[in-house]
Amino acid sequence: LVWPRFALARRARDDVSSYAMEIVYVYQKARREFGRSTAHLADRPPELLDEFTPDPSLKDTQYEVRNPTHLDIQAIPEMSEHDVNTESFTYNSVGMLHNEGGWPKDIDWTEKDQTARFRKKVEKDEEYIREVKALADVVEHHIKQNNAIDIYEEYFTGEHADHSSEAPSAKTLSVFKDPNSIKRTVSSISFHPDGGRKIAVSFCLLQFQDERSDTASNHSYIWSVDNPNQPELEINVQSKLVCLEYNSKDAFLLAGGSYNGLISYWDTRRGSEPVESSLIEKSHRDPVYSIVWLQGKTAYECASTSTDGQVLWWDIRKLGEPTESLELLSGDQVMGGVSLEYSAAGGPTKFMVGTEQGTILMCNRKGKSPQDKVGTVYSGHHGPTYALQRNPFFPKYFMSIGDWRHMIWSEELRTPVMTSSYHSAYLLSACWSPTRPGVFFSTKMDGTLDIWDYFYKVNEPTLTLQVDDDGLQAVRVQEQGSILATGSVDGSVYLMELCNSLAQAQPQEKLSVQQLLDREFKKEKNLEQRTKELAKKAAKESDSTKDITAVQPSEEALKAVEQDFYDTIAEYEQKELETQRKD
Repeated sequence: LVWPRFALARRARDDVSSYAMEIVYVYQKARREFGRSTAHLADRPPELLDEFTPDPSLKDTQYEVRNPTHLDIQAIPEMSEHDVNTESFTYNSVGMLHNEGGWPKDIDWTEKDQTARFRKKVEKDEEYIREVKALADVVEHHIKQNNAIDIYEEYFTGEHADHSSEAPSAKTLSVFKDPNSIKRTVSSISFHPDGGRKIAVSFCLLQFQDERSDTASNHSYIWSVDNPNQPELEINVQSKLVCLEYNSKDAFLLAGGSYNGLISYWDTRRGSEPVESSLIEKSHRDPVYSIVWLQGKTAYECASTSTDGQVLWWDIRKLGEPTESLELLSGDQVMGGVSLEYSAAGGPTKFMVGTEQGTILMCNRKGKSPQDKVGTVYSGHHGPTYALQRNPFFPKYFMSIGDWRHMIWSEELRTPVMTSSYHSAYLLSACWSPTRPGVFFSTKMDGTLDIWDYFYKVNEPTLTLQVDDDGLQAVRVQEQGSILATGSVDGSVYLMELCNSLAQAQPQEKLSVQQLLDREFKKEKNLEQRTKELAKKAAKESDSTKDITAVQPSEEALKAVEQDFYDTIAEYEQKELETQRKD
C-alpha cells in the first residue's frame, strides 16, 4: 500500500504601504513523518476468499427472457402530499385596574389637599415653565399642520362600489362544536347586539322521548366569534334550553325558554346561573319554542309562546307569574305556537304567531276581548310554521317557512303573495338579510343553505351551499349583514362570511324590490276580487233559477191525484143514481 505525500502550507500576507505583496512559505513532509504510525501496513498480493462459478442449467429452468420489455416513464416531477395543521391560539380575557400614580412617596394621591399643594409647587418651578413652553411649540406646529390638511377628508363621497358583477359566494370562518360527548341539536342562535362579537347558542334534544335525554347535558354556551376553541360562558339551567335571545337594549341580559316550559333570564355579569326563573305552575305546559324581547318603555319585558296554545307576557324583574296571557283560538280549536314574530316597525302592539297546524295568526295585544286579540288567520302550509319574520325594509310583508315551501305574505291578504316551488327536503328555518331588502336565507333538512336574492332571481336560489350532512335547524345573520351563523342537528354552529354582493345593498335595489312585491300584491288582490265576484254571481244564479224538480210533481203523485179524482167522480155518480131510484 503506497501512501501519498501531503504538503503542509502556511500563508502569510503582509501589507506594505506602497504596494501589496503576498509571501508564501511552503514546508513539505512525508506522510510517515507525522500523524499515526503506518509501520504496520505492508503491500501484499490479492487473496481469493470464495468463488462462484456460473450454472447454465438454471438459466433455462428458473428464468425466462422478457421479450418485449415495457418500461413506463412519466416525464413529470415526483410530488408528495403533506398535511399541516396550524397551531391554534387560545384567547383569554384579561382586565386591569389602573390607579393614579406618578406622585412622590410622601404624597398621598387620595388626599386632594396634598395633591393641590404639590401642583402649585411644581407650577411655580422655572424648569417646569421652560419645559411647558418647549412642548407648546411642538404642539402648536402639529395643530397648524392638522388645520392645513384634513386627514379625515372623504375624497369619494356619494360613490358606491358596484358589486353586481361579483359572483355570489360564502366561506366558512369557524365552527363551534358542542363540547359535550352527547351531541345535541342547535335549537336557536342569537348574536350579541353590540356588533355581533359574541354568539349565544342553545342546545336541546328536540326528539320526543329521546333515549339520550337522561344522560345529555343541559348546558348552553356563549362563544366569542374570535375564539371557537373554548366557550366564553356556560349557561346553566334546570331543563334544556329550546330558545335563547339577547336583549337589544341591555347586552348583558339574555332570556330563554326551557323544554319543561320555564322562562329564565341571565345577567352575564353575574355568571352562569340564571338570575330568576318562572314558577312551574305559572309557566307553559309544553316546551317554549320562541321568545322575543318587546320594545317598550323598559328593557325588561318579553313574550313567549309554546305548543300548549298560549302566548305569555313577562317582566323579568318579577317572574313569579306572567303579566298577561292569550289563548290561541281559531274558532273552537286551540292552536299550538311554534314561532313568534314581533318588531316595532310592524306596530308596538301587533305580533304574529306561527302554529303547528300550519296557520299564521295576526294578533293585537290591546284587543278588548280574546276574539279581538286574535285577528286575521292566514292558511297555507301543510306543516308547522317553523319560521316567521317581517321584512326589515317593508314591514307590511312577512315571510313564513313550513313544510317544503317558503311563502311571502301581505298583511292585507289572506293568501300568499309569492310561493316557492316544493323543495326536495323539508325546510327548517329562515331569516331576512338586515342590509339587503330582497335577500333571505333558508335551511333544509338535508344540510343545505339556500340564499335567495329577489333582486336578480325569483324562481330559484342564487346560491346553494352544502354546509353539513345533517339538517340545519337554525340560521341567524349579524346586524352588519356580512356574517351568518347556522346550526345543525349534530351540534355544530358554522360561522360564515358572505361576499359583498350578498351583504351590501345595490343601487336602486330597495325601489326594485318594493315594485316587485307591490306588483305581486296587486295581482293577488285582483285574483281575490275576481274570485269573490264569481262566487256572488254563482249565488245569484242559483237563487234566480229554481230547480224544475222542486215545482213539478212526480209521476207517482200525478197517478195518486188522478185516482183520487176518479174516485170522487164515481162516488158522486153513485149518489145521483140512488136519488133517482128513490124518486
